[in-house]
Amino acid sequence: MFRKIIFIIALFACFFQTAQAREIEVYFTPSYKALNEVVDLINISRKSVDVAMYNFTSRPLSHALVLAKRRGVKIRVVLDRKSNNPKENRFTKYLYLKSKGIDVRFAKPHRHWDRDGIMHNKFAVIDNKIVITGSANWTASAFVINDENIIIISREDIANVYEKEFDILWKNSQIK
Repeated sequence: MFRKIIFIIALFACFFQTAQAREIEVYFTPSYKALNEVVDLINISRKSVDVAMYNFTSRPLSHALVLAKRRGVKIRVVLDRKSNNPKENRFTKYLYLKSKGIDVRFAKPHRHWDRDGIMHNKFAVIDNKIVITGSANWTASAFVINDENIIIISREDIANVYEKEFDILWKNSQIK
């Protein structure tokens, strides 16, 4: 009987540890595994994907957003204006996303000490449950050349914090 109790406790501990480990996943680049994980999360989105991104040039990620929109998922994207200006960045996905009916806006620069700030966030919130964040912009270089990190957090309480910040960015953003 004692062995059965120990076995059940050990089994429960393993299950609890596995469940905890899935709350946060960490990826380092260069890695297609990191890119594929982000694409997969967009592909399984059901309600919404909100993206705040400094630089956005990734074909796979922009395509995944377009497919999600076609499935009826609400997509909102806030970008930094200077980094995604088509005249300065010919690879930006700004015009592509807009042409596919995705609501894309530019963050208004904040004024700090008489200097224009940039919107340097790099995060997405999926279905108000999952946060994708880290150092990586959504660019080809970030996933296949640079040393970056992607952190995926599957916790609604954390997603709510990011969603509130996104809503502030969205409310203060500009439609070009």
